[in-house]
Amino acid sequence: MEKNIAVLSGDGIGPEVINQSLRVLDAIGKKYDHKFIYHKCLIGGISIEKTGIPLTKETLDTCLGCDSILLGAIGDPKYDNNHHLRPEQGLLKLRKKLGLYCNIRPIKVYKSLLYKSPIKKSYIKDVDFIIYRELTNGIYFGKKRISKSRKRAYDICSYNKKDISRIAIYAFKAALKRKKKITLVDKANVLATSKLWRETLKEINIKYKEVQIDYLFIDNASMQMIINPKQFDILLTENMFGDILSDEASAIVGSLGLIPSSSIGEKTPIYEPIHGSYPKAAGKNIANPLGAILSVAMMLKDFGMKKESLLINKIVKNSLKNGISTKDINYKNPSSTKEVGDFLINSINLKK
Repeated sequence: MEKNIAVLSGDGIGPEVINQSLRVLDAIGKKYDHKFIYHKCLIGGISIEKTGIPLTKETLDTCLGCDSILLGAIGDPKYDNNHHLRPEQGLLKLRKKLGLYCNIRPIKVYKSLLYKSPIKKSYIKDVDFIIYRELTNGIYFGKKRISKSRKRAYDICSYNKKDISRIAIYAFKAALKRKKKITLVDKANVLATSKLWRETLKEINIKYKEVQIDYLFIDNASMQMIINPKQFDILLTENMFGDILSDEASAIVGSLGLIPSSSIGEKTPIYEPIHGSYPKAAGKNIANPLGAILSVAMMLKDFGMKKESLLINKIVKNSLKNGISTKDINYKNPSSTKEVGDFLINSINLKK
C-alpha cells in the first residue's frame, strides 16, 4: 500500500519526536511492504521565522493533497507577548480549513507505569477511556477583543446543533463498539451552549437507544477523573473543556508524553501527540517520542493497517515494561529520545 503523508514537525521538541516516528514508520513500511511518501512542511513558530506567517498556502495545499498529516508540536515562547502573531494560530487555522471537528484522545494506563501516577493504583488500574473533543468551534474560535485601554476583553463561545451533532454521532458510533456509554461534560447549570449540547444529545440518543448517557458538570468531571476514572468509557465534550481534561488525564497515565491523538472530519486527518513544544528540552535528545509514535499507530489503524497498528502498540507496551523510557518516566536510568526509537525499531525487525 502507498500513502502520502504531510509531515509538520513544528517547533521545540516536535522535530525530534517526529524523527523517531518516521523511523518507526519506515521500519513498518519495510516489514509489511508499504510505501510511505513524506511531504515536509512548515507550521507554527518555524513557519513565522521563515515565511512571516504561521501557516502558508503551500503547507495547506500540501496537506489537502495528502492521505494524512503527522504533526509534532506547536509553540515558541518568543511569541508569548505578541497578541497578533502566534504559532498556535497556524494549527487552529489548519484544523478549521480542513474541517477537523472531532479530536480523539485515548487515555490508557499501562500496568508497568502504575507507580508513576500520583494517584492511587487501585483508582487507575485498568483505566481505558477515550475523550472526544469538539475541535473547531467554541471559545477558541469565537470573536475576541481586548480594548485599547487594556482594561476590558471578551471571548465569545458559540455552538449550533450541526457543530454538536456531527461529533456526537462519532461518539455514539464509538460507544456502540465499546461499553455503550457516553459521559457528556458541560456546564449546563450556567452556560447556554452547554444546554444546547444536552438537548442535542438527547435527540440523537433516540436513534442510538442502546447507548446510555451520563451528564457531568466540568468541575465535578475534573474531580471524578482523578478519584474514579474507571467510570468513564467515551467522554464527550466541547473544545476548551476537552483540552483541559485531556491534559489532566496525563496524571493518570504517568506522563503527558504518552498520549496520542487524531483529529478527523471533512478532509485530511491530523495525527499528533497532545503535548506541547517544550522548548527547554529542544535539541537535548530527552523528549518522549511515544505520544507521537502512538499517534502513528492510530493513523495506521485508520488506514486499515490493523496488524501494523497493533504491533506498534505492543512494542511500546514492551518498551515501557523494560524501562526503555525517557526522563519523564524513568528518572533514575533514562533512555534518550533516539534510544527509545532504536529499541522500537529493533523490536519491529525482530518480530516475525
